[in-house]
Amino acid sequence: MSNVAIILGAGNGTRMKTEKSKLLLEINGKTVIERTVSAFSKIDLIDEIIVVCRENDLDDFENALSGYELSYCFGGATRQESVMNAVDTIDECDLLIIHDGARPLITEKEIIDTISFAKDKGAAAVGVPVKDTIKVVDSSMQIVDTPDRSSLISIRTPQIFSFDIYTAAANLAKKQGKDFTDDCRLVENYGKPVYAVLGDYGNIKITTPEDIPLAESILKMRGEA
Repeated sequence: MSNVAIILGAGNGTRMKTEKSKLLLEINGKTVIERTVSAFSKIDLIDEIIVVCRENDLDDFENALSGYELSYCFGGATRQESVMNAVDTIDECDLLIIHDGARPLITEKEIIDTISFAKDKGAAAVGVPVKDTIKVVDSSMQIVDTPDRSSLISIRTPQIFSFDIYTAAANLAKKQGKDFTDDCRLVENYGKPVYAVLGDYGNIKITTPEDIPLAESILKMRGEA
């Protein structure tokens, strides 16, 4: 049995205002996708890495990741489809470790802590306490509720699940005609509890141009290249 990491990299660069994949942009001389894959390749608890990408990005991804042992599959029309394209290549494993390729600053501690929790509970995801006051608004943007911030967690990735739980949850969603943008929500829909593991605020997602200098600043603060 083994643990398999699925690195999602099939999104487009619309908000990054670039035609090529934002994962091919560089942070201190290394591409985003290389930094992400490198973090997972160092974890002994991970036996296989699958990178999900767009077909037109494959050559560039292979060049950027030439030094790593991994496999590729192409993304689908939605996140859920992209994950399942990777899952369908796996015969059997213990844990599925699903991570956004656009989160290159994930730490070893976050990965290991979340694996440990998922191994015990069956489903876990890294997250951080919400710092801001969150408001719920209606269609006219009127504020209708203010949730208690002490009970709010901003969920990030990795999100890690028992292979059996995830595949059963995915099959149920497909049967229901539902498509979820969050893997935790997919499993919650199946009726299984998902547990949050406190992570690092530096585990940001590279989404817009200003995220690149922010990531470089975080690396400098950590004393990393």
